Amino acid sequence: MSNTAETLWDKAREALHPARHDLPVSAEAAASRACYAAFYAVSAHFALQDRTFKKHTTLEAAVHRDLVRAGLWPKDLGEGFSRLVKLRYKGDYVTTERVAPADAERAIQIASRILKTVADGNPTAFHGLFEL
Repeated sequence: MSNTAETLWDKAREALHPARHDLPVSAEAAASRACYAAFYAVSAHFALQDRTFKKHTTLEAAVHRDLVRAGLWPKDLGEGFSRLVKLRYKGDYVTTERVAPADAERAIQIASRILKTVADGNPTAFHGLFEL
């Protein structure tokens, strides 16, 4: 596995823990960490193909084009990734609305599913490196 993919995968796994921990304290923080967990996991997947992304919107487009439309991911998982991006934006930048705890909890579930999907789709790279 490339150094970049390994680092991104570590970041993905590390972001999921505070997402779970922060949920009772801050739905915004939990949703943001869940989004970053998914962002890093998908980035690790693409890094295995020597593809890197710095922006959430560019990575989101690649998820839909190269994973969902290509039949590698189900449509609802791509929609889940987009939902995470929107929740992160809402929690981090929108000052007139709050992220509901139920939405943050769902974000953690989606991020966990994305990490599992990435690990299952790259068994030689990430085999044994993911526990729910």
